[in-house]
Amino acid sequence: MQVPFEVWRQNYLPQHFISWCYGKLSHCQIPWFKNWAIQRFIRLYGINMQEAIEQDATAYPSFHDFFIRHLKPELRPVDHTPNAVCAPCDGVISQIGRIENGTLVQAKNHSYSVSALLGGDIDPKPFQNGHFTTIYLAPKDYHRVHMPCLGTLERMSYLPGDLFSVNPLTATHVDQLFARNERVVSLFKNQEGPFAMVLVGAMIVGNIATRWAGHISSQRNKEPLHIQYPQTQEQHIVLDKGEEMGYFSLGSTVIMLFAENLRWEKEYSQDSRIVVGQRIGQFLP
Repeated sequence: MQVPFEVWRQNYLPQHFISWCYGKLSHCQIPWFKNWAIQRFIRLYGINMQEAIEQDATAYPSFHDFFIRHLKPELRPVDHTPNAVCAPCDGVISQIGRIENGTLVQAKNHSYSVSALLGGDIDPKPFQNGHFTTIYLAPKDYHRVHMPCLGTLERMSYLPGDLFSVNPLTATHVDQLFARNERVVSLFKNQEGPFAMVLVGAMIVGNIATRWAGHISSQRNKEPLHIQYPQTQEQHIVLDKGEEMGYFSLGSTVIMLFAENLRWEKEYSQDSRIVVGQRIGQFLP
């Protein structure tokens, strides 16, 4: 398969330097510059500012603050049906289905392992024949990530890596894309068992942030970072279904892994559009 130039050139671009430059520009608070960047982005991607809590585009201190804007909660109602698993973000499902003997589908003719995705510190065994979904967030999407269900945080791993774009074209041509790119892996548990949320970085994604660790990026962490969190009643970190768990500074990908006791809703498949809070699956009794 011939690799498109748009994908091929990414092998030779200074991915981290470009991302660092974008991060600096996105935090610029010079009024004329940040207002120009925000207005241009709104026009380019058709952003509906009526959905935002702060609808005045000039009120955001920087492009970064605009990009991670909060939406009106009533526009993303959470399905609180018992056992329901909800969409963690706005985006398009690029893959959804079973994990076959520890292998996930990336795109046609491309696969990767649970072990490689999780990075070696988190045990992949509970997910060997479980279920997964990969959700692509385009630049126009809401970029805060929420909990699909109740969860107690057990471990977090930051895994430095490449910063290839994660759009569908790149996913079709770059082997092991999601296991190669910089990412943050969060392992949770609840009464149904363990589940993992993987936030994958990409070209010009300035930062990945979580509620409990703040901003995490290769600019601050050159080596893998593994943290185990306390499980005592007084110190544990518990997040409810629909509660925010983190955000991206630009378009990227969220991958969710579950054990075998889950079923995806039949109406959701590859290329389905989803929004935060929609029921996309359920835990089985």
